[in-house]
Amino acid sequence: MAEAESTGGEFEREPVPNSALMGPSKFWGMYAGEHCAGTEFMIGPLFLAAGASLQDVLVGLLLGNILAVLTWRYLVVPIAMAKRMTLYYQLERIGGSQMVKLYNVVNGVLFCFLAGAMVTVSSSAVGVPFNVMYEPPETTFELGTPSFTAIVLVVGLVMSVIAAAGYTTVARVANYAAPWMIAVFAAAGIVSLGQMGVDSFAKLSEGAFWSDAIAFIQSQPGGKQAFPFWQLVTFAWLCNGAMHFGMADLTIFRFARHASSGWAPAIGMFLGHYMAWIAAGLLLAAQIKLNQIANPNPGILAYSALGWTGILCVVVAGWTTANPTIYRAGLAFQGVLPKCSRVQMTLLAGAVATVAGAFPALAYKLLDFVGTYGTVLGAMGAVIFVDYWFVKRLGLTEEYAARTGMTFNWAVLLAWALPVGVSLYLMYGLDEANRVFPAYCVIPAWIACGVIYVVLSKLMQKPQPELSQLADA
Repeated sequence: MAEAESTGGEFEREPVPNSALMGPSKFWGMYAGEHCAGTEFMIGPLFLAAGASLQDVLVGLLLGNILAVLTWRYLVVPIAMAKRMTLYYQLERIGGSQMVKLYNVVNGVLFCFLAGAMVTVSSSAVGVPFNVMYEPPETTFELGTPSFTAIVLVVGLVMSVIAAAGYTTVARVANYAAPWMIAVFAAAGIVSLGQMGVDSFAKLSEGAFWSDAIAFIQSQPGGKQAFPFWQLVTFAWLCNGAMHFGMADLTIFRFARHASSGWAPAIGMFLGHYMAWIAAGLLLAAQIKLNQIANPNPGILAYSALGWTGILCVVVAGWTTANPTIYRAGLAFQGVLPKCSRVQMTLLAGAVATVAGAFPALAYKLLDFVGTYGTVLGAMGAVIFVDYWFVKRLGLTEEYAARTGMTFNWAVLLAWALPVGVSLYLMYGLDEANRVFPAYCVIPAWIACGVIYVVLSKLMQKPQPELSQLADA
């Protein structure tokens, strides 16, 4: 246990022992806090702004979130409980210490940008009492006003310190905040309906308030868009592709004592992604009806419906999303610099996230960004899936790098880079009319990565009959 003590009980480079396993309540609270959170204040309004109909939102998001929960439970949890290692350490044992450093850099940076969007969201609420607002900048990498940037720095610092305290602290914060946030989101939706005069089921089912808001947005310059049913299903399922298909939440579920903890994402998906997305969309619809303003600034939307309670909810919601995201990014950076402590690397991740949060336009591109990072990070999860379930059955060696002393497994790198490269071209390399919606690329890239890894492993692995007698590295 000396190593466990040296790592502060986080077990970054060893399996989690039985004495450190946690019950289901820790996971239900964390997933409620993480997914009934800051992103919801941005994503819900963005559905409306993109032209998604109310009926498609209600049905499409329901189906997509069911698929997401099943993916967590049956794709991630069995491997997490069998191996009890972080994503990063498992990849190191398969791909080698040098190869996985490249992945960890990409992983950590993308997680930091996601956390940065949450810093922006929380800062938008902190700025309301000080009359510090922002309009979405015209270019992606354009700073907000100096006063908004100052608020971002303070908010990012607080988030980073909490994340550096470790998983137990992150889970505790989420447990305390989640029930209250869920209630506030529900209240926001109800208040918004009242503001729009929706006082009967007939008016609700008619959905004129929603379609009128879409018509207003699309009447603005550059406002004509479409977001059809299957795009909503795919987005809801795969917006967290990095967490489930990409196996990032092996890092979380390695602490699970029971497989039933794997159902914990359900509270985040149905009360967070489903209820909260819809409630946040209603906030924008109400703002359009009352003020003819289409800017989905989270702080202003929440304040207009719930006053100071809304502001506090936005702050806490961004906080509970950023905390575990910065925590994951810190573990990724520690995989690159293993001699540095987890606390140091988490603070570094928090600093990167804070810098990203100073660029408000990034938060307005969440619909594309989460699909992109789900594709880039999700594909690598296929390597872990194949290595655990199929490699031995195909006569190959599992955890090949750890068992041979290899520091760079080219089969892993090529299997990841090729489908991701093609996907990025389809997402951003074509002219705008022909680009593929980023979330559509997650599963094809994942399948291609797994297949390529098996083929290349067949070609590159050398027979090692003595491997079965070697102790794990």
